Amino acid sequence: MSANHLLTKLGWQPYFQQQLDLDEWDNATPARIIEQHRSEYFLSGEFGEHHLSILSSMPEMVVGDWLLLDDEMKFVRLLERKTLFARKAAGTRLHKQLIAANIDVAFVVTSMNEDFNLNRLERFLAMVHDAGVEPVVILSKSDLAEVPEDFLDQINQLDPMLVVESVNCLDPESVAILSPWLKESTTITVLGSSGVGKSTLINTMMGEETQATSHIREDDSKGRHTTTSRSLIKLPDGGLILDTPGMRELQLADCKDGISSTFSDIETLAENCRFGDCQHQTEPGCAVRQAVESGALDARRLDNYLKLLKEEAFNSASLSERRASDRALGKFYKTTLGQANRLKGR
Repeated sequence: MSANHLLTKLGWQPYFQQQLDLDEWDNATPARIIEQHRSEYFLSGEFGEHHLSILSSMPEMVVGDWLLLDDEMKFVRLLERKTLFARKAAGTRLHKQLIAANIDVAFVVTSMNEDFNLNRLERFLAMVHDAGVEPVVILSKSDLAEVPEDFLDQINQLDPMLVVESVNCLDPESVAILSPWLKESTTITVLGSSGVGKSTLINTMMGEETQATSHIREDDSKGRHTTTSRSLIKLPDGGLILDTPGMRELQLADCKDGISSTFSDIETLAENCRFGDCQHQTEPGCAVRQAVESGALDARRLDNYLKLLKEEAFNSASLSERRASDRALGKFYKTTLGQANRLKGR
């Protein structure tokens, strides 16, 4: 197998190839991060596999990133990302957490049981749209749903253009409907809360148990967290798939474009509001509220839209303040160090 074909199987595309200059064409080696650990990255490339220690001098990188190595297998530089998934770090920490890079398609998995939640689905879709990745909604556990069509109808009401597939994650014939997205050089990520069947879906696509799974709790149909690390897995028929730990706390930040895309119906309605800065609360002439009152727009959807906008604005402002604080602190350290060095010369 040629070296170029090996890279293609890892997701190498013209987008990355065009970033190499003439010298790098001859002397640098492309590699992709397929696993990430506390102190090292696990890379794959035409050379096979390689462990790269994480150094403070390196930029922050994540599974899915493409980078260049020199002849000694040392880090040269990070290639520009085609897409990037990130979120505000869980809890009260004020920084963005990178989740995955260079993803082409996102399977957003939600189960057809009591844990089905449109608000949560819209939250995931906002993140996917903001990353510029193609979303495919996967309705899992179709074998347990009495009326699967009801779940499908609810999602179609969010956006009739959304691609939605209903599958039994345990049945290879059912999962085969996803094959059009499992093409060579395509990288897919699987998103969704714990227990919706992400790892089971991956195992079925792989034809073997590569990811640990666990049963849902019977009292509330919610899942237990099973995947604890991120890794890119090569699929038998081509392409790669990334499983991510179930995200129990997915907070949006710097994601306004993603929210706009996810709620484009509301933003289209808002263009007809009397006031350009309408908050869709009690303002007169609010076309959005009129749509809710007439039944053309679900009140739940508007409430979630406003909630996500408020959360995004708060988190983005907090991150912006943190970045400004970090810049100011860095400048202070640099000035103090310069003064100390000048004093030494006296």
